Parts: sequence; structure tokens; C-alpha cells
Amino acid sequence: MIKAEYKKYILNFKNPSGTSRGVLRTKETWFIILKKDSKTGIGETGLFRGLSADDVPNYEEKLSWVCKNINQGLNKLLAQTINFPSIQFGLEQAFLSLKSTHKFELFPSEFTKGNESISINGLIWMGEKQFMKNQIKEKLKTGFTCIKMKIGAIDFDAEIELLKSIRKEFSAKEIELRVDANGAFTPNNALEKLKRLAALDLHSIEQPIKQGQLQEMALLCSKTPLPIALDEELIGVFSSEDKEKIIKEIKPQYIILKPSLVGGFAGSKEWIKFAENNAIDWWITSALESNIGLNAIAQFTHSLQSKLPQGLGTGSLFTNNVVSPLEVKNGALHYNTSLSWNLDIQ
Repeated sequence: MIKAEYKKYILNFKNPSGTSRGVLRTKETWFIILKKDSKTGIGETGLFRGLSADDVPNYEEKLSWVCKNINQGLNKLLAQTINFPSIQFGLEQAFLSLKSTHKFELFPSEFTKGNESISINGLIWMGEKQFMKNQIKEKLKTGFTCIKMKIGAIDFDAEIELLKSIRKEFSAKEIELRVDANGAFTPNNALEKLKRLAALDLHSIEQPIKQGQLQEMALLCSKTPLPIALDEELIGVFSSEDKEKIIKEIKPQYIILKPSLVGGFAGSKEWIKFAENNAIDWWITSALESNIGLNAIAQFTHSLQSKLPQGLGTGSLFTNNVVSPLEVKNGALHYNTSLSWNLDIQ
């Protein structure tokens, strides 16, 4: 028999982090902890307030139900939590962790042996121009060759000037630039803004307009001079039919997968299948999980062998993160086998 419990944990940001949804100072998360005989398994259910489809009043009630019914087994529990993608992801992790010879090694690989790393982008948070400029300098100094900048918070002309200043120093061959609008543009002004951004040799833009506008997004993807990556568009889409419909109707250039928001490993794989069937590329990003969730996402991502830089550089954002072997060096995420886990989530 498996015993299960869940624990809530509040992550504190080192610095207030600006997004299109406001400034983040804390991030709540939950851990599902399984025990069987002398073994322990752990998974993180990384709910993201204001963004996750399962940001609902009965979230903890559902977590409690899952723990009480844990012996139904993973497959039945996943079917019962279809509308709770972050809980599905936590369950997948916890069951893999329980089976593993080492509870944090969910996908044994050359990555977990410390022999291979995962190329990642450096994330630039929204804020005043000088604040963003300082972040960019720091990322370049520490060896990143792919930078992702969140836009849509300050004046668009100021953001264009920031991007121009990077391009004056570094060509597209030297630094890959991605931007994330988080739906900040409107269908009326998006194309004109995309033209201005495309002139700066950018790699792509994430979610230029708000999700849920399928016809407008499809039209934008057909006309855009700059590759578009769907992100929020994938959140809250639960059925296989609806996933395939979005891919086929919008025909984006890329999709971006956050396992906590799209149903974990299984949900991510299903999106990837539909994308690849339609010649659409993808990458994976974290969604401000602790190092427990980030570790699971990183190991899963490495197993898929994508050649694109991934969005997995969020582990150093918090003052009280779980201590782990994950390290960012020279624009890549490494698993330092000489470091050990310190799981203090009391």
C-alpha cells in the first residue's frame, strides 16, 4: 500500500519579477509525497496563479482527494484529474520517483550522469529600460548565446531600442534573440509590430496576441514576417481533438510546452506529436517551479533530444529553493553530480 500526503510551499523571489500579469514576489507550489515500505517518491504540482487552467477554488480539495485515493494507481488518477494538469504532472513525477533507485533520477541519462548539458535561453524580466539592459549585459557576460526578453510592459519604442542596441553589438549568428509578448498586442496592431521586430533578426515571438482568438492568430501566423510560437494558447486545452484542431487551424511556426500547464509528460508528448505531424517545431520551458519540478522537466526534456535552446533557467530566482545539483553555466543547464539534494520543505 502507498501512503500519500501533500505539502504547500511558498517560494520567495530574490528580486520582484515583472511580467505582463504584474510583479511577482512569491510563488506558491505543492508537493505530493508518496511512501511505500522504505521508499519515498516526490512530485511537484506547480500551480501558476492567474495562468494555470486549474487555478480554481477546489484545487487543494482535489489534491487531498488524490492523496486519499492514491492506490487507484497512476493511470486512473490521471484520468480523474484531466482538468488539473499541474496535479497530473505532480503525480507522474511522484510515481516515477517512487520507482526510481534514486528518487530524483526520473529519466536516467548522460544528463543525470553529469556528462551532457541542456542549452537554455537567458530570461530577461520586464522593467525599466536600464534594469532590462543590466540583465542583458549580465546574461551575455555569463555565456548565454540565446536571450529571451519579455516585452509589452514598457513603451514599445523603448523595447525596440533595447533590441537594436543588442543587435548593434551582436549579429543573429552570435546571439539568438527571442521575445515574449504574453498576448500584449492586439489583432489590429500585431502585424505592424511584428514587422518592426522582424527587422532586428529575431528568432521568434511568443504569443503576440491573447489566446482564444483562433481565427486572428491563424491569420497572423500566415502573414507574419517573424516566426510565432504558441504558449498560453495551449493552456486549458484538454482533449486530443481540440489539441489537433488548434495545431491544424493556427499553423504556428513553433509551440512552447510548460509541463505544469499542459498535463505533464503525457500532455507534452501529445502536443509534440501533433506539432511534428504538421512540421512544427517546439521547445520546453519551466513555469516557475521549485528545483523539484525543474529537475523533472529538465530530465524529460533531455530525453527528447531537442536541438533548440530550452527555457529552463529559472532555478536561481528564489531565495528558498530546494537545494539541488542543477547548475547554470555558460548558457546551459548542468547536473552537477558532486552536489547533493537538500529537501527542506517543512
